[in-house]
Amino acid sequence: MVNVSNDKDFLGSDPAREDRDMIDRVMGAEPLRVEQSLSVPDDDHQEKATTPPLPEDGSELDELMAQSEGEAMDRADVIGEGARWFAGWCLRFLIVGLALYVAMWALGKIWTGLLPVLLALIVATVLGPPAAWLMKHRWPRAMAALVTLVGSLALVTGVFALMAPTIRAQAPHMVDQFTQGIIRLQEMLQKPPFNVEDEQLLDLVDQATTWLQERSGDIANTVFQGISVVGSVAVTLVVMLVLLFFMIKDGQDFLPWVRSIAGRRLGWHLTEVLTRSWNTLGGFIRTQALVSLIDAIFIGLGLWLLDVPLALVLAVLTFFAGFIPIVGAFTAGFVAVVVALVANGLTTAILALALIIVVQQVEGNILSPILQSKAMNLHAAIVLLSVTLGSTIFGIIGAFLAVPVAAVVAVWFRYLGDLTDLRTGDKTAADIKFATEAGTVTGVQEEAAGRALRERLAALRFGHDADKEASAQTAGELEEEVGAVATARPASGRHKSDGEGNGASGNGNGNHRGDGADHGPFGGRGRTVGNMLNKVTGTITGRFRRR
Repeated sequence: MVNVSNDKDFLGSDPAREDRDMIDRVMGAEPLRVEQSLSVPDDDHQEKATTPPLPEDGSELDELMAQSEGEAMDRADVIGEGARWFAGWCLRFLIVGLALYVAMWALGKIWTGLLPVLLALIVATVLGPPAAWLMKHRWPRAMAALVTLVGSLALVTGVFALMAPTIRAQAPHMVDQFTQGIIRLQEMLQKPPFNVEDEQLLDLVDQATTWLQERSGDIANTVFQGISVVGSVAVTLVVMLVLLFFMIKDGQDFLPWVRSIAGRRLGWHLTEVLTRSWNTLGGFIRTQALVSLIDAIFIGLGLWLLDVPLALVLAVLTFFAGFIPIVGAFTAGFVAVVVALVANGLTTAILALALIIVVQQVEGNILSPILQSKAMNLHAAIVLLSVTLGSTIFGIIGAFLAVPVAAVVAVWFRYLGDLTDLRTGDKTAADIKFATEAGTVTGVQEEAAGRALRERLAALRFGHDADKEASAQTAGELEEEVGAVATARPASGRHKSDGEGNGASGNGNGNHRGDGADHGPFGGRGRTVGNMLNKVTGTITGRFRRR
């Protein structure tokens, strides 16, 4: 008996292995098997395809089956393909890393000029709504912007002005308390367990004086650098105020200008994503104000319970210092501890220090990340990591800008995700909350484009699946006939056969005549194989015509 364990490879396509299109294989993309090497009849001439001569004794049938067996893929090809895939992604990551490095280098070069722009943009998200309300009530733009800006500055200045009488009234008492605190500290050092004598104190004072004299040059340089920093801060604030005025006054013309430059379709996308970014920045400032207010309330209440003077003033200072990351909280806490030490002694100062540390740790590690993550739709871990990274690279101002920058980047990626969901059909335009009418129109267009794309892909996939199904069906029929070849033992005589095959995706006619002697174990083979070749030819021809 003939080994027919590989009949599928000889008879037709195996559905599990047919991953490419039949026509691609016919055109030479893959080695052709025996039944695929038949010539395809032309529509005009309808020439008959010829079959290779078959041996009458069946000795070469096993050889034909062995030749038709698909060759296994070489391991080197598999490893090489994986290496190419890995190398491609490594190259992509290298390009992205290089682009980020260049961007950071360029950002460092223009940081001095970019900083007031960013600060003005963030503050404008808070002052913009009041100015817009005034403009809505027929106020001129310039007047509305000026009143809003001057009013906000007057509000901040007025708060500190209201605290001035309280500070002035408490100042003499604080000076006396400070002097008494120094005397108490000296007496405490002279008693056990310190037992410091007056001569030792004088020696410590002399050493401190000598140390200051030796480093007078460094101290002078530090002072001049501090003055330079103060001057730079003053210039930055002035530029920020000027830019803030123009942003409030002409901010509503920015998006139409962007649309006029970028074009209608891209302008609609930019209108939506920039509006989302603007709303996110406004949420950041409001949340930061809420966090600072909570800090001020708890620290002020704790200082009041400890009977620390100027508790209200210290609470207001804590509120405004909360907008300055790291340094602001440290400065406000240091002032509160010094006031507690001078006014009420060491025990009260230690309690005040513990209170400030607990409140600031809870605020910085729990409250602020949670509130910021909810306001800007960011995970609390992302908020913490962004603050850490920003402070490491750009210092204090980097810690302040890290969260809003991360939030804006997340807004852009989230918008791209919405567009992708519309294209894939995972969401509809009604499922997405757009910030502008332009965004709604763009969402509807993206949804329609995605629907059309999916319909085209479905049509192509349906045709490909139909070809695979027809190929599998033909293979099953031919397998049955080869089984008959292996088991048939008809009577003697010669038979001729004419067969006609119909392709699954189109009609194709194939005519093959097989002659075989009806003797031996493979008698009648010519008739059966002729029918088989007719069907294969019809299938291939039908697909070729359809394409």
